[in-house]
Amino acid sequence: MKSTSYLIQAALVSLWWVGLYTSQDFFMAFQFPNIPKVAFNSFFIPDLVLIMGLSLFRAYKKSKTLEWIILGAFAYGSLYCLNASILTGGGFLSTTIMMLGLGYNLFLVNQSQLFRQSRSQNQLINGLKTVFQIICFWSISLVLFPWIIIDGFDLLPTNKISFEISSYVLFVVSSVLGLSSAFAMVKYGDGTPLPTDQTNQLVTNGIYKYVRNPMAIAGMGQGIAISIYFESFHILIYTILGGLLWHVVVRPIEEKNMLKRFGKAYKDYTKTVGLWFPRSILRRK
Repeated sequence: MKSTSYLIQAALVSLWWVGLYTSQDFFMAFQFPNIPKVAFNSFFIPDLVLIMGLSLFRAYKKSKTLEWIILGAFAYGSLYCLNASILTGGGFLSTTIMMLGLGYNLFLVNQSQLFRQSRSQNQLINGLKTVFQIICFWSISLVLFPWIIIDGFDLLPTNKISFEISSYVLFVVSSVLGLSSAFAMVKYGDGTPLPTDQTNQLVTNGIYKYVRNPMAIAGMGQGIAISIYFESFHILIYTILGGLLWHVVVRPIEEKNMLKRFGKAYKDYTKTVGLWFPRSILRRK
């Protein structure tokens, strides 16, 4: 599981550098104003050795030491990019990518400590916490990150009415799905959607009768809606990558934790309810 996560990381960083060297538009989207190209490219060998190389090595050999070294490399790169953005007033896409990489590696190193059950079974308190979580998560994933992509690649919203309408409909439907999923956890699970404040009960009611991960489906739908509105292949890739990383990296860890907490009840649930798509009642029977 971790091996796949580090292999994906090595591949993504490699593809990022390929993009920088093969597309001027791609390079300019990540460039910091007033910092010469040679200074930006000077990070190639450190990335090649400390991130791509060690991630590839870690994919085939278990080593906590390697994980901490890779994390340290991302921490240094993130601080450099953050400082460069502050000094130059630009390069926000590069800084965001590095910060996401840092968060990704923090998750890989400390994943066993991230899943904890909620200490509160008060629905009002859990509901308020869920509202706060949703505001923070949507503000970052659906406003801040897309805005940084839009700014980096100088994107403009589409003028096609049909695209606008379809994006609005998809975004609203996906948002309603996400909200109903989150509050089903509060109502039936005695907890919140946050991994560090998980439900105390297995939730199989509401939309969870039909799919096991409606919140992930909702997030994908919202991202696709934004990509349609801006006719942006870049935001679509951002959305697909987010879904892919959730499916390959986060989901197996989350399911392992659920199996540990709920045992046979969760195992039976996974056999009858689909992950991404609803299964027919006849098939479930």
